[in-house]
Amino acid sequence: MKQNEEEWVEYKNVMEDVVKRSGLDKNIFYDLRGNHDNFGVPVIGGSLDFYSKYSINGQLGRSGHVNSVTLTLQAGKRKYLFVGLDSTMSVGLRGPTNLFGHPTDQLLAEVDLELSQWDSQPLKPVSKISFGHFPLSFSASSQSGKTLKDIFLKHSLSAYVCGHLHSRFGKNLKRYHLSSHRFLSSQKFFQFNLNQNPSEGSKNCSFGAPPVQEFWEWEMGDWRKTRAMRILAIDRGHVSFADIDFKLGSKKTIILPTFPLDSRFMSTCSSHHEYECEHMLPSSYETVRALVFSVSPIVSVVAKIYDTRYENLDIVVDAPMTNLGDESSRGDLYAVPWNYKAFQDPSADRFWLQIEATDIMGRTTMTELRPFSVNGLHGKVSWTWKEFFVMGCQWEALYYPILWVSLYFLLLILLIPRAFLFFSRKQITYKNVLPAKGFISGVGLVLQELCNVPIAWFGFLGYLFYLILFPWFTGQVFTDGEDKGYMTYMGWAVKSSDNKSNHDYIGSPDVMVVVLPHLLFVVLPAILSSGALAAERVVHRGKFLSVSGKKKDDYSGLDQRSVRYDSRGNRRSKFHFGGHWIRLILLVLCLVICWKHFKNCRALMKAYEMNPLLHFPVYTLGIPLLLVYVIHKTKRN
Repeated sequence: MKQNEEEWVEYKNVMEDVVKRSGLDKNIFYDLRGNHDNFGVPVIGGSLDFYSKYSINGQLGRSGHVNSVTLTLQAGKRKYLFVGLDSTMSVGLRGPTNLFGHPTDQLLAEVDLELSQWDSQPLKPVSKISFGHFPLSFSASSQSGKTLKDIFLKHSLSAYVCGHLHSRFGKNLKRYHLSSHRFLSSQKFFQFNLNQNPSEGSKNCSFGAPPVQEFWEWEMGDWRKTRAMRILAIDRGHVSFADIDFKLGSKKTIILPTFPLDSRFMSTCSSHHEYECEHMLPSSYETVRALVFSVSPIVSVVAKIYDTRYENLDIVVDAPMTNLGDESSRGDLYAVPWNYKAFQDPSADRFWLQIEATDIMGRTTMTELRPFSVNGLHGKVSWTWKEFFVMGCQWEALYYPILWVSLYFLLLILLIPRAFLFFSRKQITYKNVLPAKGFISGVGLVLQELCNVPIAWFGFLGYLFYLILFPWFTGQVFTDGEDKGYMTYMGWAVKSSDNKSNHDYIGSPDVMVVVLPHLLFVVLPAILSSGALAAERVVHRGKFLSVSGKKKDDYSGLDQRSVRYDSRGNRRSKFHFGGHWIRLILLVLCLVICWKHFKNCRALMKAYEMNPLLHFPVYTLGIPLLLVYVIHKTKRN
C-alpha cells in the first residue's frame, strides 16, 4: 500500500537484463505508471516517486503524462499512431483508496492534440492505438465533466489497451464502445453486453458521411500471477491480438492470425460500413494472413476454415500458407489467397478460422478456433457477472447514486417503523407472522421491535449521521511523513507537501471501496440482525405464554409432539427448542458481521498506520458495541 525502494531497484535490474538479453533497443520499451506505482507518493518527481527514478520511461526522460510515437510503413500509404497516457492521481494516496484513474482537463487536451496530429491529411489513413493503465470503468471524469471515452470516441480509435484489473476477474475483459446520441442513455452508468449493436438506419455510402464513432477497449490481464502477455498487430489497418499464457512455461511457437479478424472481439461497425459500401481496400481482404513466431524454423503453416451451418465443424478450406518474407514485422507473415466473398454471411459466427504451424522438429502448434465475419458483423459474447462488474459498470457515475440510495434506505428502515408506532395504535404482533402470513409483516415486526430497544435504535441512527457528517477515520496517507489526512464518504482531505494548502477531497470515487462495503455488508446486516433478535424474543415470549396459559384440561387436546417436559416434569412448548436455534443462528450472524468488520478495520490499520482507539474509535467500535448491547437486552430470563 506504499512505496518500497528495494522493489524498484529489483525491477530496474530485471528490466535491464530483459533489454540486454533481448538485444532490442531500450528506446522501444515503454513502462507505464499505474496506481501501485503511485501509492503514497505525495508529489510527482519528489523523493518518493521511485517510478521517475527507476522506470525505463523515467530514465529516458519521458516525464510528460502523454507520449506518442508515429510510424509510417507500407511505402508511406498508412500511418500508425501510438499514444500512451498516465492518468494516475497527481497526489498519490496509499491503497486501497487509490483505485481510479483521474485524468485532468489538461491531460485530456494533450491526448486530444496528440490524436489529432494527422487529421489534416485525410487521404492518408491513420491507425490510432492508445494505452493507459486504467480501464474506462475505473476512470473518473475531469473537473469539467469530460472523460477519456469522449476523446477516444471523437477520434474513433482502433483500440485502447489497458491493465489494472488482473485476470482473476475473467478472460473477456474487453468492451466495445459506440457513440450514442440518445439524451437519456444508460451507457453513462453501465453497459450490459460486451458488444453493442448499432441502431438500424439508412445506409449512407457517400464519402462525406460522418464516420462512426467507436473503439475497442482491451484489458490485458497481468504478468505477476497469470503470466499473461499480449502480442498486438496492425495489418493494413486491421488490428488483432493474441493473448499468450506463460504459466506452463515458454512457448516454442506463437501464432497470431491477422486477417480475417475475430468477430467477437475485433469487428467494428466502420469495417461493416466500409464492406457494405465497398469502400474497403480489396487487397487487404484477398488473403488469409497470420504472423508466426518460432524458436525453430517453420516447415509448414496451414489455414483451416470450418463451416458450422449444420451445427458441425465441416472443413471447407484446408490450404497451405506461404511465407511473404515481410521485413516490417519481427515474426514471419504467412498468407494464402481465398475468395472472401464466398464467406459473406448474415451470421457473425458461422465460419471459424484455425491456423496450424509445424516446425522442423515436428512440433505442431494450433490456434484456438475463432469466428470471423468478412462483412464486419459482431459475434455475440456474454460477460460473466464478475466481468460485467468490473468492465460494464461506470463506477464513478454509480458511486453517489448507490451511496445515497443506501443511506436513505438505512434511514427509512429506522424512521418509518418509529413513525408508525408514534402515529398508529396498531402494532404488528407475532400472530401476524406466525404461521408465516407474509414476508412483509415479518420484516415489519423485526424493524418495529428494534424501535422497542431505544438505546440501540438511537445508536444506529446516530451512527448513520456520524458517517454522513463526520470523518470516518484519520490516517497516514503518504509513504513517509508525519502529516495525516482524514477520510469521509467524499474522499480524503490531506495537506500538500508544502503544508500551505489542502486538497479537499481527493480520492473520490476511490473511497467507495471502503464506504459501500461498510454500509451494505456491515451496517445494514447489523440493523436487521438487531431487529431480528428483538423480534425473536417477543415471538418466543408470546408463543410460550399462549401455550403455558392454557387450562390443564386443554393439554390433553394438544398434539403430544408439540409438548415437551423439563427436568421438573413441567410441560413446555416445542417452540422453545426451535426458538433456541433461531437465536443461536442470529448470534452466529452477529459474530460474522463483527468478524467482517474487524477484518476490514485491520486492513485499514495496516494500510494507513492507524490506532483504532485513537484514529477511528466510533467507526471501529460503534457497530460491535451496539450488537453486544442488543444481544444483552434480548437475552431470556
